[in-house]
Amino acid sequence: MSESNGALIEMKGISKVYDTGKLQVEALTGIDLTVREREFVSIVGPSGSGKSTLLNIIGCLDTPTDGSYRLGGEEVAGFGGDRLADVRNRKIGFIFQSFNLLPQITAYDNVELPLLFKGTSARERKRRVEDLFERVGLADRMAHKPTELSGGQMQRVAIARALACDPDLILADEPTGNLDSNSGADILHVFQDLAEAGNTLLVITHDNAIAQRTERMVTLQDGRITGDGPV
Repeated sequence: MSESNGALIEMKGISKVYDTGKLQVEALTGIDLTVREREFVSIVGPSGSGKSTLLNIIGCLDTPTDGSYRLGGEEVAGFGGDRLADVRNRKIGFIFQSFNLLPQITAYDNVELPLLFKGTSARERKRRVEDLFERVGLADRMAHKPTELSGGQMQRVAIARALACDPDLILADEPTGNLDSNSGADILHVFQDLAEAGNTLLVITHDNAIAQRTERMVTLQDGRITGDGPV
């Protein structure tokens, strides 16, 4: 799912307008953004700057009002509902501030779920899930339910789940927002390991410690990109 030029995300003239009935709110205006494979990019900006809207469009959770978005060389506007669902499950790994784990099942089952949807064999699921728990340092917590884990541990489980289908792109929305400073530092180390392993990461963050550790910082202000360069 990539082009020879290495561009995984190519956005040109992306705008997003929300029509509330009484007024129109322009959340994004004329966004031009390219992210290449293996880049580690942070998106920063004040509340209301359009960060989450941009992430939702990149993650195929929302559609732009105008502009072109190509993911891995393919125009996303041409994807049907089934294709979008497949892309979200197989090609993109999501990490949320609130973890979004299912509380009634174990950490192991949470990580296994995307592989069940993908149709992965039982043997391969077991191998993959156990490997991921080793990778995030939680091999001894697989049988625990999310309510039995700390915030930092829950976010590690969420990262393992995001990696389950070996996605082309990992999107993280304020991944340390609900964590204390020590747990946040642990998650930062996990992200650095993922970047060094060659994963493409795009992280929305208010955490300057994360932004400063990325390779490139994109700054949003009032729905427009006001800065884009190496950290």
